[in-house]
Amino acid sequence: QVQLVESGGGLVQAGGSLRLSCAASGSIFSVNNMGWYRQAPGKQRELVATITRGSNTNYADSVKGRFTTSRDNAKNTVYLQMNSLKPEDTAVYYCNAKITATQSSSLRNYWGQGTQVTVSS
Repeated sequence: QVQLVESGGGLVQAGGSLRLSCAASGSIFSVNNMGWYRQAPGKQRELVATITRGSNTNYADSVKGRFTTSRDNAKNTVYLQMNSLKPEDTAVYYCNAKITATQSSSLRNYWGQGTQVTVSS
């Protein structure tokens, strides 16, 4: 069974920084793309950033230049460094990973439990 466990959320003032981590554990053969999504109250979940196994990245326009995602393949962990945070970044942040559990199994999509990020003005 595969689990994604997130950490690092919290309350920060506008202009501040936070770093989120997400570690995949359990029965894992290979971790492909990983990423971060967020969902603010009353809004749909939206893409924040994605990163391939080779560390090619993609960002939402709203976070470009402020957020950086990275990963440690040896630890099956993805990170999201968030700088210059704004009140509109307030949301629950979810980790996502596409994982094959065994050599013969198909790729599946997994989600973390979510971590709250609150930016005060």
